[in-house]
Amino acid sequence: MFIEKETGMKTMKNIKLLLVLLALAALPSLTYADHSWNGYHWARTANPFTLKLGNNLTSADWQSMLAQTSQDWNSPDTFGTTSPLLTAIVSGSSSKRRCPMVAGTTQVCNGAYGNNGWLGLASINITGGTHITQGLAKVNDTYFTKPTYNNPNEKLHVMCQEVAHTFGLDHQSTDGSSQDSCMDYFSNTGANAGSALSTKPNAHDFEELNLIYDAHLDSTTTVAAMNALAASASDVTNDPGSWGQLMSQSANGRSSTYEKFHPNGSQTITHVYWTIEAAANCPACDHRYDH
Repeated sequence: MFIEKETGMKTMKNIKLLLVLLALAALPSLTYADHSWNGYHWARTANPFTLKLGNNLTSADWQSMLAQTSQDWNSPDTFGTTSPLLTAIVSGSSSKRRCPMVAGTTQVCNGAYGNNGWLGLASINITGGTHITQGLAKVNDTYFTKPTYNNPNEKLHVMCQEVAHTFGLDHQSTDGSSQDSCMDYFSNTGANAGSALSTKPNAHDFEELNLIYDAHLDSTTTVAAMNALAASASDVTNDPGSWGQLMSQSANGRSSTYEKFHPNGSQTITHVYWTIEAAANCPACDHRYDH
């Protein structure tokens, strides 16, 4: 009698568990943003705050890409949300080619940086382990003047991504699939040259920004006031050797991250987006030495 009762109770528990599982399966699947760049963020005393994008771009084409990128990151309402981080384009304060960082800002530059294998890169200086103090985003005209990459969708994808790395965002995906976010590594080239997929942020990008910046406020700020610029403290140059040590690389070889430590205890972290050709040549190699 006891055995029959215990068996009946187990049967009822199993039926209840099955019903719960079926109910959960009927719910729509949810996707959560999880692409913070190691928790790196600008120190600030209030939200929202405005990050200045220094326009050092030498062509109207690239300037229009930066304007579109700024507008897209300032339009969270498209997805029915808000953003703690807004952008404002200001006159650049860097030399056009070297493009050193300027404290409290992100400087944006283009140039014919050479057949070195990279399409775009983003560098941030870090203090205290997580606080961004300055950033830069660069696009390489040596490749963007070639037919493979010289189309507005690929240019906008790379511009949008490199600028957003300086917010503290990492990639949503690096396998080449489109998440319809500029924070993936979909390639708007070849058969996809006419596609506008992955040229703008998506809802998960704004979700991640809110997760990063709503977690806490800081007692000080590393963001430059709108009427003030400070001198650069970065020695990252166009020489790939100045990027420091290779820390990580995507399986397909399109994305690498480098880290360099400075005598004052700060760090410079650099994301590099390699060309299709550089990645295909040797996905596991440090592409700085492929040429």
